[in-house]
Amino acid sequence: MPLNKYIIYIFILIGSISGFAQDKFTISGTISDAKNNETLIGVNILVKGTKNFTSSNEYGFYSITLPKGDYELNISYVGYEIVDEKISLTENVSKNFSLTESENLIEEVIITEKTKTNTRKPEMSVNKLSINTIKQMPVVLGEVDIIKSILFLPGVTNAGEGQSGFNVRGGGADQNLILLDEATIYNSSHLFGFFSVFNPDAIKDLKLYKGGIPSRFGGRASSVLDIYQKDGNSKNFHMNGGIGLISSRLIAEGPIVKDKGSFIVAGRGSYAHLFLKLSNNKNSAYFYDLNTKLNYKIDKNNSLYLSGYFGRDVFSLSESFVNTYGNSTLNLRWNHLFSDKLFSNLSMIYSDYYYGLNLDFVGFNWDSGIKNYNLKYDFKHYLSDKIKLNYGANAIYYDFNPGTIEPSRSDSGINYRQLEKKFAFEPSFYLGAEQKISEKLNVEYGLRYSLFYRLGSFTQNIYTDNQSVTFNSELGIYEKATPIGTEYFGKNKTIANFNNLEPRFSIAYELGENKSVKASYNRMIQYLQLVSNTASPTPLDVWTPSDNFIKPQIADQVAIGYFSNIKNDEYSIEIESFYKKIKNRMDYIDGADLIANEAIEQVILNGEMRSYGLEILFRKNTGKFNGWISYTLSRSEQKTPGRTAAESGINNGNWYRSAYDKMHNLAVTSSYKLNKKWNFGANFVLQTGQPVTYPNGQYVYQGITIPSYGLRNENNLPLYHHLDVSATLTPKQSEKKKWKGEWVFSIYNLYGRKNAASISFRQNQDSGNNEAIRLSIFGLVPSVSYNFKF
Repeated sequence: MPLNKYIIYIFILIGSISGFAQDKFTISGTISDAKNNETLIGVNILVKGTKNFTSSNEYGFYSITLPKGDYELNISYVGYEIVDEKISLTENVSKNFSLTESENLIEEVIITEKTKTNTRKPEMSVNKLSINTIKQMPVVLGEVDIIKSILFLPGVTNAGEGQSGFNVRGGGADQNLILLDEATIYNSSHLFGFFSVFNPDAIKDLKLYKGGIPSRFGGRASSVLDIYQKDGNSKNFHMNGGIGLISSRLIAEGPIVKDKGSFIVAGRGSYAHLFLKLSNNKNSAYFYDLNTKLNYKIDKNNSLYLSGYFGRDVFSLSESFVNTYGNSTLNLRWNHLFSDKLFSNLSMIYSDYYYGLNLDFVGFNWDSGIKNYNLKYDFKHYLSDKIKLNYGANAIYYDFNPGTIEPSRSDSGINYRQLEKKFAFEPSFYLGAEQKISEKLNVEYGLRYSLFYRLGSFTQNIYTDNQSVTFNSELGIYEKATPIGTEYFGKNKTIANFNNLEPRFSIAYELGENKSVKASYNRMIQYLQLVSNTASPTPLDVWTPSDNFIKPQIADQVAIGYFSNIKNDEYSIEIESFYKKIKNRMDYIDGADLIANEAIEQVILNGEMRSYGLEILFRKNTGKFNGWISYTLSRSEQKTPGRTAAESGINNGNWYRSAYDKMHNLAVTSSYKLNKKWNFGANFVLQTGQPVTYPNGQYVYQGITIPSYGLRNENNLPLYHHLDVSATLTPKQSEKKKWKGEWVFSIYNLYGRKNAASISFRQNQDSGNNEAIRLSIFGLVPSVSYNFKF
């Protein structure tokens, strides 16, 4: 059926549903923090005595439609006092709620809302962490870290000891869409993975979608990490920060116009390199970043937001090698309320990832990166008490810079050279619905239609039979094909184009008041590819668009799960099983050279990937002692068969373990509040070592010993595990005193486990024997930091 007929039927359905809702009334408004007027995301609004519920959106707005009558609303949010409000509904009601932080968090829910909505919602494979929970976790170098905190969730593993990025359900780190106030973050790490780019003091909310991904998201094959910054205190001016051994941070927030507008500015930087200079060490490594946000409420129906992020890392060896890289984002948003049932958000977004090298010892500078310009318009339509719609459009323009080389001095002998830039355009449209079918059955479904255009100006190589990689049957290896010509595409001319429908569906069926079963399916298309043959992203990795040779990744995932609240929500358990298959996953021929390669298609083959597993999450939600245990049993595999019967493919065309395969993943995190002064935390992680390829023999050629290798990823690094502990001391402080502080003491890797980041092999110069060398990043790392606010 043509797409336009689908649209006509959808609007007929919307009109029919709206007609049935004419004898009902709507309660709507915003929910915020009573102390600072900060809007709250994901607040649960439950209608007592019914199965009706809703939650506040990304801007604190809620809307719920009910028949005429008297009701009692239950409003609950993590770390806040529960509010019960009686409403007599005889007309449409506008009602804002201000929630007060709980004075006694010991007996309050710490991790999940104390309601039944988590079993009723069709949402699955989704994890939300509060900032309060994250700040209780012990972390390396004393810096609270959002990326490292999600590693304690089922289905999520680290890319390697001291490495950046994270892997979700067996997927690569490049398959995760990371959003900060809707802007794309291409590299999520500082100092090569030791810190994340997210300043926890500036973050309001985060949500990780591992599956069942709503139709408003697209562009990556594995997951979405959706992060929102704080808006700022619109009532009073405040400052807070922290001083640590490696880095410090400071944040200021306050009103622009009281109760109508606010600002927030947060800065952070490291200074360990200063100690190196004191020891006459000319090497250096440091980072700094800045978060900003302004917002202004024009009237009850219109609000403006301007948010930005800027971060840089600098790594240098003496002054002959200087590496600078980082992200920059800017987002201007307009919220408009058309009615008490229709909320909209228009965003104009700029994202930039920059990578630069100053190689003074060879006399040239190198710059590369990716920029995108994004326009998106989203609507949330609360049609009735049974159905809500989400719909909108999105258009992204990409500018890829594979590399610019220019001389750094007049005598360098290097000529200016610009590797051909690449351009692309990605428009998309989506429609999603959340629907209550019956008292026990809730569904969420949607459809995303995405398009992708690879654009000029660009000179495209032409190959025999359109094959950029050839197979040498005599040697049994793949080799670069030789171009037989070129074709030039002028500015904005289409080189290649794609379009795909991406259906999404999830369902929840209540088995009782406190338990349910859920299932989901989603298709995701990834048009951008990360050119890298390492297990984790590095700053030098280059993004490239899909084209005639590099095809879009197409990911299909199904999941089924059981969810239960136990003993009046004191405990909860989630069990999920998933299967994910990805087409057109990039694989590399042996000996592929990736850096500054203008014909990257000559070393790439299109393969496939699959992952499957079982995830268990058991949580204790209340009391002085709380936390969770997560366990994942999974497998992640890759296959690149020969294109013809004469070709061997990679690993003889058989499935082999991907670089992200970790069969066992156990994570435990806990917090114990002894009293008002002392709070203790502990983390334990145990993972199967990541797959690697070790040499399985050697031969001597002209007096040189050369190792030989077998099939890919047949070996593993040793088992990975560590225990971290922390203690937080909050001295007794007068209520009248504005300055408040706390000391955080932590030990990363308490028993000093030497986890292997890598294992290399060499020949001992004295004995002549081969030996394995283990590289370990961290041993036992104690740290202390002081946090303050006033």
